[in-house]
Amino acid sequence: MRPLHVLRRRRYQTPLAPRSAGHFSRSPPANNASEAHCATVRTQSVTYRELFAVTEFRRLWLAHVLSVAGNQLARVALTVLVFDRTASAGLSALTYAVSYVPDLLGGAFLSGFADRYSRRTVMVVTDLCRAVLVTTMALPQMPLGVQIALLVGVQLVAVPFSAARQAAMPNILRPEALALGVGVMSMTYQTALVLGFGVGASVVAALGYHDALLINAATFAVSAVIIRYGTSRHEPTPRSGNTGDGGRWANITAGWRIVATNPRLRVLLLIACLAGFYVVPEGLAVPMAQQVGAGTTGSGWLLAANPIGTVLGMLVLKRVRPERQLALIGPLAVATSLVLLPTAAQPHIAVLVLLWALSGAFSAHDMVVQATYVSIVPDSSRGQAVGLAIAALRAAQGFGIIIAGLAAQLLTPAWVIGIAAILGTAIALVAWAGWSQASPHRSARPSRT
Repeated sequence: MRPLHVLRRRRYQTPLAPRSAGHFSRSPPANNASEAHCATVRTQSVTYRELFAVTEFRRLWLAHVLSVAGNQLARVALTVLVFDRTASAGLSALTYAVSYVPDLLGGAFLSGFADRYSRRTVMVVTDLCRAVLVTTMALPQMPLGVQIALLVGVQLVAVPFSAARQAAMPNILRPEALALGVGVMSMTYQTALVLGFGVGASVVAALGYHDALLINAATFAVSAVIIRYGTSRHEPTPRSGNTGDGGRWANITAGWRIVATNPRLRVLLLIACLAGFYVVPEGLAVPMAQQVGAGTTGSGWLLAANPIGTVLGMLVLKRVRPERQLALIGPLAVATSLVLLPTAAQPHIAVLVLLWALSGAFSAHDMVVQATYVSIVPDSSRGQAVGLAIAALRAAQGFGIIIAGLAAQLLTPAWVIGIAAILGTAIALVAWAGWSQASPHRSARPSRT
């Protein structure tokens, strides 16, 4: 990995924290960053105990837990509120879906704040903004339309928070621990998806909407305190050259240009966006369960299969040597969609759950993709590049589910998932070949027929 941003480590000095031999030099050009990253990757695996021994990571993870819990609780509380007021399941589902739309806009246009200000400042300010917005949502007699707009605002400011957190990770962890650190953050999010509806609905039922929203606001406030007093500032590296003289639009698009001109980043972003294909089963889980005669219980198992598989896959992949993880990105990307192909044959519900869980397990390669992506991007534009990735991923997932839903009006859910699996596998093969060409680790290439 390239030399890190100028940091002095004293109270956070651990075997996994970046070395603190005085000052570090600035980041090298982006086209050399991947080689530097791969050249310094260690061969030994990192344990969870060693990872959480890094004090700053531990505190950042705790803030992440509170942030994810707060976001999920806000979604569930407002979704239940909409249903109670309108008795419309369609509007209730639409409210939940709308809460994801700001990720697309925020990722494209707001993540640049993480490259202009201290990453700690960005996270603290966005947490406090979310606390205020959610508190406002909880005010009595607040119109429903205003509450939905406030929820969109909550999700909108969540994007620069995520961009700043991801941008700070390479400065907190050494290269050999970065993928595991990203994986832990992802596992936390996946676990929140599995538990979010049940726990969130229980909290809302026990306390009511207003008290649940006030607890949500408190989670953001506590997160802000933990980050403010438990992490370093993590100032972004000043950009070299004349990028600051091109106006506001040039500054906004700096991260985009870096991704567009770097073949490794382009391929990694393509691999991440393959989620638009293997997310299709999640969107069609309920009608798929009905198609195979599994009912409501079957749909619950299908919805839980992918997140559970992802967590298990991350636990296994973290035991693989870092350089081997890089080589496995391509094969695992292909396998994630390929394993869904038998869905088209409408197998027994138990087989479907196993196949979808395997797809989730293979998708654990995403933690390596994320870690490699943030390692390659120069520190000066890392927030924008991460924001672009968030926007692209949300767009891929959203369009994938929307197109699949429309297709399911004409074809059976099993056939729609099968077609998505074919397309995902084909594009993943192209991405694998591109990664083999662009990455210096010399991963095995797909065999030619």
